[in-house]
Amino acid sequence: MDETDFWQLIDDTREGAQGDPVEHADLLVERLGERTPDEVIDFARLFEARLARAWRWDLWGAADLMLGGASDDAFDFFCCWLIGQGREVFEGALGDPDELAELAPEFDEEIDGDAEELGDAADRAYEQLTGLPLPELGLTPKSAEPAGDVIDFDNARAMEERFPRLWERFGG
Repeated sequence: MDETDFWQLIDDTREGAQGDPVEHADLLVERLGERTPDEVIDFARLFEARLARAWRWDLWGAADLMLGGASDDAFDFFCCWLIGQGREVFEGALGDPDELAELAPEFDEEIDGDAEELGDAADRAYEQLTGLPLPELGLTPKSAEPAGDVIDFDNARAMEERFPRLWERFGG
């Protein structure tokens, strides 16, 4: 599975789920179950590599604003949701997290931003296919600290300056 196939699978299953993150994960497991175990491993590597790219303070700040607060677990689930939104939204958010104000126009903090199940989809599919847990992926573990400059999420002025569009929509 290459990156294009990865994103196509994400897009197809998201559209089929009509935005419901749990249904999205279930459809993804179903579709991955039609692949070979090696393709499921490839998908898992691609997914985890994107999670590692998103492990950044600036994205965490955006998640904190959009969700009205984000613990480390909530941020992980937000990153899964972000991947689930597709390549354009994911790459746009990595380019400038403040762009999420426009990239996620329908965002509802009560139902969006939490896609823990998407992060488990490859594990579930692999186990269904093989009866075994997903093997180690051989990736470098993400660092304990997110990349970039630390942002004080409790400093309203700093958050407003760093994320003016998100602040206008979700902040203060």
